[in-house]
Amino acid sequence: MKLAPFKLANIPALLNPRIEKKKKNGGAHPVHLQGHRAVRKWRAAGLVARCCVSELFFTGSLRAAARRLREIDETLIAAGGLAGAGSGWGEVSPPAQRLPPACLKVTKKTKGKLFTMKALILVGGFGTRLRPLTLSVPKPLVDFANKPMILHQIEALKDVGVTEVVLAINYQPEVMLNFLKDFESKLGIKITCSRETEPLGTAGPLALAKDKLVDGSGDPFFVLNSDVISEYPFAELIQFHKSHGGEATIMVTKVEEPSKYGVVVMDEKTGRVDRFVEKPKVFVGNKINAGIYLLNPSVLNRIELKPTSIEKEVFPKIAADQNLFSMVLPGFWMDIGQPRDYITGLRLYLDALRRKSPYKLAVGPHIVGNVLVHESAVIGDGCLIGPDVAIGAGCVVEDGVRLSRCTVMRASRIKKHSCISSSIIGWHSTVGQWARVENMTILGEDVHVCDEVYSNGGVVLPHKEIKSSILKPAIVM
Repeated sequence: MKLAPFKLANIPALLNPRIEKKKKNGGAHPVHLQGHRAVRKWRAAGLVARCCVSELFFTGSLRAAARRLREIDETLIAAGGLAGAGSGWGEVSPPAQRLPPACLKVTKKTKGKLFTMKALILVGGFGTRLRPLTLSVPKPLVDFANKPMILHQIEALKDVGVTEVVLAINYQPEVMLNFLKDFESKLGIKITCSRETEPLGTAGPLALAKDKLVDGSGDPFFVLNSDVISEYPFAELIQFHKSHGGEATIMVTKVEEPSKYGVVVMDEKTGRVDRFVEKPKVFVGNKINAGIYLLNPSVLNRIELKPTSIEKEVFPKIAADQNLFSMVLPGFWMDIGQPRDYITGLRLYLDALRRKSPYKLAVGPHIVGNVLVHESAVIGDGCLIGPDVAIGAGCVVEDGVRLSRCTVMRASRIKKHSCISSSIIGWHSTVGQWARVENMTILGEDVHVCDEVYSNGGVVLPHKEIKSSILKPAIVM
């Protein structure tokens, strides 16, 4: 990866406010960057590769460097004596939670060649559980909290330095790549596809993508299920994986009813996994596989290119060799691959957003609880919106509308005095005046619900017009 130089002239007041003053008076820069406290901290955090008297060489792009520097927390700003306003970085966003410095640097140089961390996302197939939304786009491109599901994961991976993401997919790879092409350039991350000609389970895709994942560095790589939404503590996962020295790390999450899942039996102190128990009848633990892994390349030697389950065939063998460790996932977790869990996941996501970035949520007399509204959406008078609502780009919510526990996707219109709860409104759809939509109603793309119509759990395929009420849950073809 090419190092990006950044001249001190571009950050005149960032290191020391006196620099700008002396520069205006024609004086030389009065600071040697190599020994400056702030630069030492940045180098420790993996932001700066090397520096000289008048230039910093950041790892990655200047845009990424600028974004990371903006996210340095207030404690670091105070300790480094950095300037705030007028520092040349624009408006300072509320500081993000500081990541452990050892986790931020994920590139290294070996024998003159630069290696970077990679990730594989298990995209899967047709997304039947999330129909009718997946009749219009592949499941990872379905909007969640106003952006495609998979983009949440890619952005989180990018934040810890991952430079290449491989999508393991067997359905509409062209659609995926065409859509993500713009984000590839915006995020500065390489996105490629590994296409399955037949379903290969959850481990076979790793063997298929082996050439894309292994580069000779020996660095571990991420594996994610595309359905999973969480706070993605990837930096902490990297640190834990390096600390235990095992072959693989899986993230686990606590559940209230472990008898419904495959339970991970582990040592609570060390995190070492002992065994897996599928749907136990007696209590053996309350932690289940969260679908987020960090694996050494040696794991690929255990997988054959055939339909294989990583949970049932690969991980138990690694555990038997005492080389599998687990880390309890902090914060929320949800598999949003089906509508009811999608709505629950939205509530958990917005709760987390309230804790970490409350400035991103809507406020006002018409807002109740956590509500996410795209800046281009239009909200009418006399509305009551929330809790747990996401309103997408270009949406129009007319006067007197009531929304709760629902998603209204891009370019939809909700007409006057309608009421929507516990439902998903697909792209470019319309809900008529005085209509009532509730009980996990799912409208596909370009669905039009006429005035005064009631939908009780209707699942409506794309490009339909609903003229009469749906009194009980049904699929409208």
